[in-house]
Amino acid sequence: MAKFKYKAKGKDGKIKEDKIEAPNKQKAEQILKAQGYQIISLSIDWGSIEIGGGGIPTKVVSIFTRQFSTMIGAGLPLMQCLRILHEQTENKAFKKVLSEMISDVESGLTLADAMKKHKKAFSDLYVNMVRAGEEGGALETILSRLATYLEKNEALTRKIKGAMIYPTIISIVMVIAVAVMLIFVIPIFAGMFTSFGGTLPLPTAILVNLSNFLRKNILFLIIAIVIIIVAVKSFQNTPQGRLFFDKLALAAPVFGDLQRKQVVARFSRTLATLLSSGVNIISALETTAKTAGNVVVEAAILKARTAIQEGESISLPLSKEKVFPPMVVQMIRIGEETGGLETMLIKVADFYDEEVDAAVEALMSALEPLIMVVLAVVVGGMMVAMYLPMFKMITLVSG
Repeated sequence: MAKFKYKAKGKDGKIKEDKIEAPNKQKAEQILKAQGYQIISLSIDWGSIEIGGGGIPTKVVSIFTRQFSTMIGAGLPLMQCLRILHEQTENKAFKKVLSEMISDVESGLTLADAMKKHKKAFSDLYVNMVRAGEEGGALETILSRLATYLEKNEALTRKIKGAMIYPTIISIVMVIAVAVMLIFVIPIFAGMFTSFGGTLPLPTAILVNLSNFLRKNILFLIIAIVIIIVAVKSFQNTPQGRLFFDKLALAAPVFGDLQRKQVVARFSRTLATLLSSGVNIISALETTAKTAGNVVVEAAILKARTAIQEGESISLPLSKEKVFPPMVVQMIRIGEETGGLETMLIKVADFYDEEVDAAVEALMSALEPLIMVVLAVVVGGMMVAMYLPMFKMITLVSG
């Protein structure tokens, strides 16, 4: 969510200047028009943007949840648990969240309602499960399940990010090396070749022309890259943009399969965790859809939710969506028929967690030699192109 500054005329004719929070500018306009305002100006409030998005790291929430569960299980009162956790938390943003939660709970709010006010720390999934735990008198069990869920999700995300570090670093090094050669090294060789006269070999001529173009237009190229990045980011924040990029993520070669497995693992574990915590299937699917992390998958889950409301089983509407592999649908169907849906979903989640691990390892094994080959071809090709005129001159002299 971003904050936007606006100046608008109200129904009473008065000019109002204020701020509004919305996912994007178009949504902010819709909200203001729905409230009867005539917009005079609307722009993003850059001063409200926090570096890093202002969210609380999942690891911090995961540790808090595990410790909270242990304390509740040991019989400590709720408020004492929150105060102890507040004192020992090192993350300043999360310390502030806990401070506000303590005040809210003391003033009469339930723990779930206090958490609901802090969306940067606690997701809808988290809040719904805590609410179910409070209502069912099983808060310790719910927090333990939540801690396990968060730990597994954190481990999965860490593995995928870890797998991308090496190729990212190598790619950056390659781009920097090529840029340095084109901007600083090639011009020196080009000046030397020109002093000798004669015609440059085609690869060398291409390299020299590329170097000249880059040096003359480097500023414009940097500006163009920045504009493209900003435009892509802006488009990505729109509903159409999210749909486009999420479809692209699922359809991408190699990475698309990895993304699909990750999404299925998250869907299965989230739904299983909610169902085993006593949340009804309709609410569980709605919450699972919100935490899917992909709008294509979210739409598929919401379609299934609508079909279930109309009396269908879970597996039937899911089988109509291409997002979910047939094996997943079959296992869910067996779980429904045997009355062990939560157990079956956990098995699906565990299976796809292992599949993601295997896919990441396979991807790393394939990427490392591929990146080295690309690096060798690009840098080696440039070196050969630079030295070709020298070989030509040596041949002429010796001949």
